[in-house]
Amino acid sequence: MPVETIDTVEELRAQIAAWRKAGDKIALVPTMGALHAGHLMLVEAAQAKAERVVVSIFVNPSQFGPNEDFSRYPRRQEEDLAALEKLGVPLVFAPSVAEMYPQGFATTIGVDGPALGLETDFRPNFFRGVATVVAKLLIAALPDFATFGEKDYQQMQVVRRMVADLAIPTTILPVATMREPDGLALSSRNLYLGAEERQTAPLLYRVLTETASALRAGMAPAETLQAANARLSEAGFRVDYVALCDAESLERLQELPEAPARLLAAAWLGTTRLIDNIAV
Repeated sequence: MPVETIDTVEELRAQIAAWRKAGDKIALVPTMGALHAGHLMLVEAAQAKAERVVVSIFVNPSQFGPNEDFSRYPRRQEEDLAALEKLGVPLVFAPSVAEMYPQGFATTIGVDGPALGLETDFRPNFFRGVATVVAKLLIAALPDFATFGEKDYQQMQVVRRMVADLAIPTTILPVATMREPDGLALSSRNLYLGAEERQTAPLLYRVLTETASALRAGMAPAETLQAANARLSEAGFRVDYVALCDAESLERLQELPEAPARLLAAAWLGTTRLIDNIAV
């Protein structure tokens, strides 16, 4: 069956109410479109947990800074709908900016804790925009589950913190990062990479992997992270950060703890900003 597309919160709530009346569990997959195999893996994870899956497609202006790529962010709704139809997704919620941020909109959500540092040091309004739009989507749909990819690890932790703090009755399901055969994490922004940049891009994951191995072998974190930064810079990356953090709170660590830790990195290749992370 063709996937149904709706664009208002009223329609979304009506459809979900009908499904709930039938006893179905609901899962939401929030996306900004330009779907790739990683997004489809989020859909499949949602389908494994719920009878009904809603995919939202909304390029959220409030999480883009004034000099970022909102206007050129890839938009391919026709291709997206075709891919979702193949997976049997029954419903896509594709609201307009006016539907999500009507005239007079004046409320945003600020998040501390895992939102502090890392991305916030370079994109100060990013997580306010993410938290606000995700809260609106979750309140509109009130799904039993919502899937988020570990590729955007800090974002996922921010959402989990927000959901817990606001007692939103949705379970956040993390889904492992999907990668190209050479290790590059799948991302809609990979479309921006030129041919030479695409050849260089997988080095980010290799450096993280080798850095994690060095840390587990007992190497000092400060020197090891400095070496990772230098190696990326020598290869042509402009590094924003390579950081060792507590996996839950994302507090920066000076030594490798007994508790789970995460290596997170963000770096530019030309005009494309890549992010990645791995467990340590």
